[in-house]
Amino acid sequence: MKFVSDPPISVKIRKMKQRVRWEDPIIVDRSIDQTQLFIDDGVSDSQEFSFLVIGDSGSGPHPDQNPQRQITELMLEHYDTSRFILHTGDVIYQVGSSEYYLRNFIAPYREFLVGGESPEKIPYDQMVFNKPFLPVPGNHDYYDLPFVYGVLAQSTWLLRHLLRSKLDLGVGWHGSKQGRAYAKAFLDYLKGFNTNEELERHLDSHYTAETDMGRCLRYEAGRFTRLPNRYYTFRYGGIDFFALDSNTFNAPAPLPTTKEGEAIRRQLEQRRDEIERSKQEILDASARLNPDQPDEAEILDDNRAKLEQLEEVQLDIEKQLTTDKTIVTDFEQLDWLKRRLIESWNTTEVRGRVVYFHHPPYVTEATKWNQAQTLQIRYNLRKVLNTVSEAVGGLTEGRPIVDLVLAGHAHCLEHLCTADTGHADSHIHWIVCGGSGHSLRRQRVEGSELMETFRDSEGSHTRLVARSQLYVGRHSQGKKKRRPYSFLRIDVQAGDPPKFVVRPFITERVGREWSSSHLEPFVI
Repeated sequence: MKFVSDPPISVKIRKMKQRVRWEDPIIVDRSIDQTQLFIDDGVSDSQEFSFLVIGDSGSGPHPDQNPQRQITELMLEHYDTSRFILHTGDVIYQVGSSEYYLRNFIAPYREFLVGGESPEKIPYDQMVFNKPFLPVPGNHDYYDLPFVYGVLAQSTWLLRHLLRSKLDLGVGWHGSKQGRAYAKAFLDYLKGFNTNEELERHLDSHYTAETDMGRCLRYEAGRFTRLPNRYYTFRYGGIDFFALDSNTFNAPAPLPTTKEGEAIRRQLEQRRDEIERSKQEILDASARLNPDQPDEAEILDDNRAKLEQLEEVQLDIEKQLTTDKTIVTDFEQLDWLKRRLIESWNTTEVRGRVVYFHHPPYVTEATKWNQAQTLQIRYNLRKVLNTVSEAVGGLTEGRPIVDLVLAGHAHCLEHLCTADTGHADSHIHWIVCGGSGHSLRRQRVEGSELMETFRDSEGSHTRLVARSQLYVGRHSQGKKKRRPYSFLRIDVQAGDPPKFVVRPFITERVGREWSSSHLEPFVI
């Protein structure tokens, strides 16, 4: 059984444009940049500041205390001294349904919200944050339920009871509705205005910040905390931040129409069928377990994590099998990133650049490196950085195009550094922050070095492209099994180029006991 479905990229792009009334004449007439954000907190010019990073957090109930809540309580110790929070995606699991926002987001993060003392009274589409909360969408924030399952789930109580009494899969009556819940929760949902007069008043009230690109949205903590678009940029302390929606430029390349391509297709189909059998075995085994028994509840929690991981691999395989000769790629967003990075390098007051999105191009989590989506993200990002590098030339003075890349998707905390990749993504620091509440994953058995095969006029070659410096994820077995959940505090220091002091914080569950700690900070 397929538990989730992923809308086509063309649908994601079209629906999100409709929700923010992308380039509506009323917006264009006001010279409003719908990808720019100004954080109005009175101190955004200060070169020294701190921010927090979390990702892949939107979990539901667990046998013991909710790890997402454990992370939140640890974050609160650093909340007052941090300027904002970045989220690397997947704010709601298993599908980004509006019905799960209270349990999986509002209640765990209640201290971050105006009126959080009564979280049950906060509608998911009317959240106001006490401090800037700046997410990007993850794949689960776009997921829906397969049509047949949705019909059965709404008409057949028995099926819902059988599926959910043993394994809480985090799917309810409906899915994200092609990302609509995320858009209504976090974006400035301009589609909701019924008349042009209402829209005009809204724009004149909230799109009042002036930039070189025109007017833009003013983000005011405690009053108006909406984002202008699914991808956007903001400047803080002389650092340009670029938030991307990687869900729309991760489509796998089509399989070659050769004998080799046909062989690959047969292998993928065989692997897909094996995964389906494994999923059914897990469901059958789970049906014999009692969630009221602590030890068996622990096994059920592990089984849910295994199902989700298998489902993810299966979706990646299906994307490869169904991709036709025309790859749908969000070139508009990628072209925007190129232009903005070039502009950033030609702006003297900018001293650093941070990019964050969901799917990591470099990662050593057990299943991600060889996924077709990972390859396509890396390919598209390299093309952007290569173009920018050519355009800015000697302005970089030997520095990488971006100082830091943050991602999620892999359920772990990882710090990697690229070697000479042969592209403009060389010698960059990459941090995966995807272990902030949902099921954790192990590191791949191949270890910390990432090798890549490339072809040139002399044939095929393999070279080292990245090396993992730190990996924090699930490890050990049985009663010694460890689940270290994590978030980051990043301290930005004054100077040009800036220094980023990265401080990882851990809350770990071993058996049924929790403990908190921090790892040694590292400077990039």
